[in-house]
Amino acid sequence: MNGNSSRTLKIISVISVLVFIVIWQLIVDLKVVPNTLLASPTQIFQLFVYKLKFADPDGAVLGWHILTSLKEAVLGYALALLIGIPIGLLMGWFVVAEGFIRPVFEMIRPIPPVAWIPLAIFWFGIGLSGKLFIIFVSGLVPAVINSFVGVRMTNPTFIRMARTYGATDWEIFKDICVPSALPMVFGGLQVALAAAWTALVAAEMIASDTGLGFLITMGQRLLSPSMILLGMVMIGLTGYLIGVVIDIIERRLEAGLRR
Repeated sequence: MNGNSSRTLKIISVISVLVFIVIWQLIVDLKVVPNTLLASPTQIFQLFVYKLKFADPDGAVLGWHILTSLKEAVLGYALALLIGIPIGLLMGWFVVAEGFIRPVFEMIRPIPPVAWIPLAIFWFGIGLSGKLFIIFVSGLVPAVINSFVGVRMTNPTFIRMARTYGATDWEIFKDICVPSALPMVFGGLQVALAAAWTALVAAEMIASDTGLGFLITMGQRLLSPSMILLGMVMIGLTGYLIGVVIDIIERRLEAGLRR
């Protein structure tokens, strides 16, 4: 995509967002949908400004909710990657690792992350540890799968050539399979992020006293559509920004590997 096309795409994207916001505002102002069911963008913005300074009525300012969710998401997500990526890479190349780990993984993989929430509350309570466990479980699966598939997609010609020159299995794994798997691993980062972020919000909505999911729950309890939508908007924006950061890191790592 050339520079002009990229700029055109960005302009169209901005226009589409503005049109969406205007239509949303009109739907509320013209009472197509009652204000008791749907807050307007201006009401959400007013609440956003208010919550930057005041803790009422949910007990914490908006910044604290965001920081709480970010801390939980980053820690659980990092733990899932640190454990999931090596497991997937090892399973993809070493038969013993696949035979030992894959049966257990295949039993755990179909279980939805939210199904672990009651057990996490029972084990860890509603504090940080329980939510980290839920985020870890949700991010672990895509991290393992993408790493595993990335190794299996390694060009067999490269492997045969390495064996011809006397390379050991470990040398082939670290020098050929791992670099070959990196594109799939990087793709898994975004998938794992989406899964971890979704699980975090679900966990906060069920068992928490701060965080963006808790903000949505309080909006429901207080019958406040503006608070619910503010929480949803902040979840979307925060998740988008995290994704942008991961994308930047991915591009830089790939550029470094090509040098």
